[in-house]
Amino acid sequence: MTDAPATASSSPWRQLWASWPTRLCLLVVLLFTLAALVAEVARDYYLLRDLTPPWQQQDISAAYLPPSLHHPCGTDGLGRDVLLRLLQGARISFLVGIVSSLIAIPLGVLLGLLAGYYGKWLDEAVVWLCTTFAAIPGLLFVLAIALVVGKGLLGVFVALGLTTWTSTCRLIRAETLRHRSFGYAQAARALGFSSPRILFRHILPNVAHVALVSFTLRFPGAIGTEVFLSFLGIGVQNEPSWGTMLSSARLRLWQGVWWELTAVTIAIFLVVLAFNLLGDALRDALDPRLRSRPQT
Repeated sequence: MTDAPATASSSPWRQLWASWPTRLCLLVVLLFTLAALVAEVARDYYLLRDLTPPWQQQDISAAYLPPSLHHPCGTDGLGRDVLLRLLQGARISFLVGIVSSLIAIPLGVLLGLLAGYYGKWLDEAVVWLCTTFAAIPGLLFVLAIALVVGKGLLGVFVALGLTTWTSTCRLIRAETLRHRSFGYAQAARALGFSSPRILFRHILPNVAHVALVSFTLRFPGAIGTEVFLSFLGIGVQNEPSWGTMLSSARLRLWQGVWWELTAVTIAIFLVVLAFNLLGDALRDALDPRLRSRPQT
């Protein structure tokens, strides 16, 4: 046997970095992440000092200014800088994507592991729960939870976290069903290891790539849902979300004010495209079945 396939399969991150589209997607994600972090620090700075942040300062005399050196993305109807508000929208979108994922992915991974490993009545209960949640129209379920919890980011967090865990659960369950019959799991049982140790020390590391890929694929979905909720007035309140910016910008198109809508649309397009392509690349690089194929 040659060592070439083993070497290739043992360096998934090197395989990721070797692809220039993946590097470009990583660059886009890093730039938006950095922008979101800077926006978070700026928001906390002005909040702690009880000052009106520049992205909320109104100047009617500077309303509807087109893009220029002083305002690269122009100004809105109240004279607020669109670029600064766009960065705050990135902060909110990334916050929604991360927090909702911290709710949905651990829940989906835990239920999927338990259902796939123990089977029997527990598997039937988890499958029934997944089927029930999946049968409910997703958007209506999100709207219902958001209205019950209340308008604002908390409602968006809870709504997205409780409605998007089913796909992760199904994927983890399917992988766990395969891995529990593999030789390493049977050897661990023969050695007398406890089920929780086999499940979380041996099987979980081998199916963790599914959760990682699931995160990159559901992240843009969470951003899109947040934008839609804010567009309807149910999501973020009194903050420059991408959804609220779209909602207000669409009313000004007939006046020829195109720059705010264009800036937000391009930002959403870049983030969603980068995460989707990155998710596909991660799946190809981290999935053991794909990595173990013979190299031609």
